[in-house]
Amino acid sequence: MKEIFKKYNIELEKNEMDKFQKFLELFKEKNSQINLSAIRDDDWIIEKHFIDSIMLNVFIELEWKVADMWTGGWFPLIPLAITNPNVKFTWIDSVWKKLKAVNEFAEKLELNNVTTISGRAEEIWQNLDYREQFDFVTSRATAFFPTLLEYVIPLLKEGWIFAAYKLDDKDELKSAKKALSRLSAKILKVKNYNLAWQDRTIVLIEKLSKTHIKFPRKVWVPLANPIK
Repeated sequence: MKEIFKKYNIELEKNEMDKFQKFLELFKEKNSQINLSAIRDDDWIIEKHFIDSIMLNVFIELEWKVADMWTGGWFPLIPLAITNPNVKFTWIDSVWKKLKAVNEFAEKLELNNVTTISGRAEEIWQNLDYREQFDFVTSRATAFFPTLLEYVIPLLKEGWIFAAYKLDDKDELKSAKKALSRLSAKILKVKNYNLAWQDRTIVLIEKLSKTHIKFPRKVWVPLANPIK
């Protein structure tokens, strides 16, 4: 594992490396039970999940409160929590078995900086305990960009950052232009990198002003009818 991290010029503390080693075993065990990921090979899990997740640390310094939305396979949440122990992470999903697995991982890895919220985005975002309460939001390989923005931007405080992990797809970035305008946000930076012979991107988006109360729209509407 250490050699794979080294290939990407990532240096970890011994306790962080130990947690990643333990996480690898826990992930493989859980994957055999509930199919978290189609990737089964150790090296591929490390490279395509662990490394990809913590690439964000190369581009920005996470602080305060971070929400991670829906992320399949519990990435980037767990790797970011391992490498940012002083940051408070909240994982949001409506699927009970996923929430249970995250809580199990956090407990067994002794990650005291991870909590979970159960519910649909369109409903949670109207709760003032969560709406515009996060300094950063992350999401990896989830929805179509305009849909994703409508779900995510209401969570952010003004002036803070959404980090979207994506494949390098310039057309999808262009498709988000109107959604960004309607949601009072802008693309701050686009960070490209290559991972396991695949071109990857982390898009950093800044929230410019308070989100109108009508966003996100009712359940399923952002998915069926994205802002465009």
